[in-house]
Amino acid sequence: MIRRAILTGTPYPYRSNSLNLFRLVLAATVLFAHSFYIAGQGVGPQIHGENLGGWAVAGFFVLSGFLITRSRLRTGPGDYLLHRIARIFPAFLVCLVVIAFVFAPLAALLEHGTLAGFLSTPVTPLEYIWGNLTLYIDHYTIGTTLESVPYPGAWNGSLWTLFYEFLCYILVWVLGGLALFRRTPLVAGAAFGVSLAVWIGIGLAQRWGLDESFVLFAKLAPFFLGGALVYFLVERAGINRYVGIGSLVIAVVLIAAVPRWGGQAAAPFLAYGLLWLSAVVPQPRWIARNDVSYGFYIYAWPVQQLTVLLGAAALGMPAYIAITVVVTFALAWASWVGIERRAMLWARPAGNHLRPPETIPGDIQRT
Repeated sequence: MIRRAILTGTPYPYRSNSLNLFRLVLAATVLFAHSFYIAGQGVGPQIHGENLGGWAVAGFFVLSGFLITRSRLRTGPGDYLLHRIARIFPAFLVCLVVIAFVFAPLAALLEHGTLAGFLSTPVTPLEYIWGNLTLYIDHYTIGTTLESVPYPGAWNGSLWTLFYEFLCYILVWVLGGLALFRRTPLVAGAAFGVSLAVWIGIGLAQRWGLDESFVLFAKLAPFFLGGALVYFLVERAGINRYVGIGSLVIAVVLIAAVPRWGGQAAAPFLAYGLLWLSAVVPQPRWIARNDVSYGFYIYAWPVQQLTVLLGAAALGMPAYIAITVVVTFALAWASWVGIERRAMLWARPAGNHLRPPETIPGDIQRT
């Protein structure tokens, strides 16, 4: 009886969990981590050379792997892609426009007192939007703005992770077309194992000429695929308190004790532990109904840069962080209500409009 109690889990509460809260906390952790070097106060707390924002991204990716795998197995290939595009692209594109034609002009006026040459000085606002349109961030600067801040030039240093998250969506889209992937966790386990092996041996890939973009994908993919593997395990065995606590302990030990690839090896344990916590920790009802984590993630960096430009960093780090949290949350709420929720409702098949829209970790996934 004791062994059965230890091993038996309960179905994961997909409609009554705290994932919205957890993703918002992860997004806020990214903001906190970025605050130090955006404000010129060093790099902030780190674990094995990775700041807290990087570890928050890992949390985003493991949760995203779990949720996106479920989405792939519950929808057709066309609907799956439509949902993923609708969830990530509209708010992303609006964010690019807001940065290019609201944030950057304000910065130009604050730094130079004029908008002369703003529309024509490379990188121009339109060039910024066009060059980043595909999620692959090719341009970080706009004209001569942000020249006087401690982290000069970069208007949004968080968006780069979205490209790799979408690559993971495509990977799961392909895997989801395999009957064997749907029937057994072995394929997901093998995919995770291969991705971990690639990251451990990434030096060989670099010697073969693969560029930094591949390295970044190799770094993040094990987190996503670790979450995908856990989806199959939770669907078959449910979520269990003892396994959840044990998973968190193992994840912490691997992350703390194994440099460079310990976090990737810990991905399934991190995913299971966070899922268990999200099943037992309550969240406010308004957060349950509104997933503002993605908007919080994509607007935090430009808000932090503009706030530094306005002099808020001189008030001290606690006040600076508090101001950026409030402003970022306001923009995230506007993004959720005005863009994200509407796009997801538009993308859902007729007759499913009463179902809550599927969400992504902001992303994450991201740092």
